[in-house]
Amino acid sequence: MPVISKFDYDNFYDIFFKGEPNIMKKPFILDHPLVQHKLSILRRTSTGTKDFRELISEIGTLLCYEATRDIELEPVEIETPICKCTAKQIKGKAPVIVPILRAGLGMVDGVQKLIPSARVGHIGLYRDEETAQPIEYFCKLPVDIADCRVFLVDPMLATGGSAIDAIGQLKKRGVKNISFLCIIAAPEGLEKVNVAHPDVQIYCAALDDHLNEVNYIVPGLGDAGDRIFGTK
Repeated sequence: MPVISKFDYDNFYDIFFKGEPNIMKKPFILDHPLVQHKLSILRRTSTGTKDFRELISEIGTLLCYEATRDIELEPVEIETPICKCTAKQIKGKAPVIVPILRAGLGMVDGVQKLIPSARVGHIGLYRDEETAQPIEYFCKLPVDIADCRVFLVDPMLATGGSAIDAIGQLKKRGVKNISFLCIIAAPEGLEKVNVAHPDVQIYCAALDDHLNEVNYIVPGLGDAGDRIFGTK
């Protein structure tokens, strides 16, 4: 696996997909200065649980801002203090946020700050320590989720196994419009998700270098779930 500089986004597809980027959705890398500043604090070993949790939520809000740019709108007649006019509102049902448990919970509040009407489903997965494959233990989603735009959230995209499985669970229930929001991605996981689900748009704040021998993202930030909930 070649090592990709986190600033070499433009060449990522040439290296990994060998001239076939047209069949894949190019990941959106949110390289805004404020996001990168927050990310530098998030990565530090010295950052405590409270600050870490708040930063995960804040970056989640900013990712959601970009991920919602293409939400469909419809005209609506309203009355201002001055006169009646035609304004715009989100068309159809409010989006659904689906965190991959447990670390994904850390991003939910941040997304809901922008979409307070959004409902929240949950998909529970854990990684087998020997095989690094995801094992599902819980799935609870709105019954009408097939009719909704879905934002799947998880701070880390490492091997891609959990994201692939979670997206598969959503598609089995008829969901067609899925965006995946993560904070840090590894090239290996990004490639696998794109191959398995080329129709899903991925939004992240950083594309890191590679996975190490135990499938942690390098340089990464460690175990996001443990750092969010203070369990290590």
